[in-house]
Amino acid sequence: QVQLVEAGGGLVQAGGSLRLSCAANGRTFTSYTRGWFRQAPGKEREFVAAIRWSGDSTYYADSVKGRFSISRDNAKNTLSLQMNSLKPEDTALYYCADARGVVVYTIPALYEYWGQGTQVTVSS
Repeated sequence: QVQLVEAGGGLVQAGGSLRLSCAANGRTFTSYTRGWFRQAPGKEREFVAAIRWSGDSTYYADSVKGRFSISRDNAKNTLSLQMNSLKPEDTALYYCADARGVVVYTIPALYEYWGQGTQVTVSS
């Protein structure tokens, strides 16, 4: 049974930084596509960033491009999201997600495994 566990969320002032991490426990394969999504109260879950197996291919939502950076360590089965220049509109529950294969990275339903989420709150 694959379990994804996020960490690193918290309360930060606008303009600050946070680094989220996601550990994959109990997994015997390496997911080809790994991603971060977020969901604010009353809103749908939205794509934030994704990364393919090699780490050379990364993708970002327009709203976070230039501020967030996704990375992965396949040897350690970890996924990270460095978030800089945070804005109040970045406030949400952040989830990491894994897909075994090559998927359209922006579609949540195509990811097979999800963490429980970590809360990020940005104050103005």
